[in-house]
Amino acid sequence: MSSTQLRSSQSFATSRTASVLAISAATALLVSTVVSATPWPSALLIRSAFEAGARATVKEMLPYVPSSGISEELDVEIPLPSGSSTLDVFTPSNATGPLPTVVWVHGGAWISGSKTNVAPYLRILASRGYTTVGVSYPIAPETTYPTAVHDLNDTLAYITENADDLGVDPTRIILAGDSAGAQLASSLATVTTNPAYAHLLGVTPSLSSEQLIGTILHCGVYDLDAMADLNGLTAWGFKVALWAYTGTKDWSDTYAGTTMSTMDFVTDGFPPTFISGGNGDSLTWIQSVPMSTALKSQGVAVTELFWPASHEPALPHEYQFHLDFEEARSALDDTVTFLDRLTR
Repeated sequence: MSSTQLRSSQSFATSRTASVLAISAATALLVSTVVSATPWPSALLIRSAFEAGARATVKEMLPYVPSSGISEELDVEIPLPSGSSTLDVFTPSNATGPLPTVVWVHGGAWISGSKTNVAPYLRILASRGYTTVGVSYPIAPETTYPTAVHDLNDTLAYITENADDLGVDPTRIILAGDSAGAQLASSLATVTTNPAYAHLLGVTPSLSSEQLIGTILHCGVYDLDAMADLNGLTAWGFKVALWAYTGTKDWSDTYAGTTMSTMDFVTDGFPPTFISGGNGDSLTWIQSVPMSTALKSQGVAVTELFWPASHEPALPHEYQFHLDFEEARSALDDTVTFLDRLTR
């Protein structure tokens, strides 16, 4: 190759490299701009990861579900003012009438999840003598706060209005939830027991405080100010989820950030509560433990299940569904003991 050809080839290669770098830089800038302008790409990425984890957790629970003795109605379609929704109902096969009922709100960081994620656990609870109901709600970023609270409140109205058909004792309702579902369950309980809070959300409670006899809160979020102070990858995920759910990056100092912080609105009318979180879950220390303290300071009867930070194995977020852990099986037994104490 002549020197002229060599210089020409080098010039072409340099030009091509520069073009690739320019395109890469432009693409990176575009991606950065899109990601900083909307939560959608990141939220959908997180949803995909959460859904994979949920499938694995469901598979882990299945060996613990009784093979018989449970009746179920799946995907019961219910009309709502906003459209429609679905729920799953599980009852003991030998039930002869309405039973105390656990209404469970699934987790998923407000941007993922479904009632099928908790169905194995609800089958187990039903086998212990309860009607259990897995409910659906609209998730972000397709919808934003407080739509889910309104839809879940309307779902509670349907459940109580159709109690006989569903095997539900409408005078003995326990609201339960995990992770984001625990936040929503705590919000519904606060709507039911604090008229000022219900007014702020523009919600007319579907339950009376007499009907709501307890709550079960696992690994939830109850103080958004504390979430704003998180760091690391977990913090990034939750902050994206809250951006998607509230519709704003500045959720911590908005109406949503204030009213989602149910810890600030609980009163002595809040029902007896079972609350738990794993010692390896950072949310336990900044959310569940403070929420338990806030409830007890109001005189609420609280049954708490926590472990020292040094406990081994370190129990992760949503540990209660990982029934291969002895601690998760103990939590299940303690949950049933709590329910029995409320209803027997």
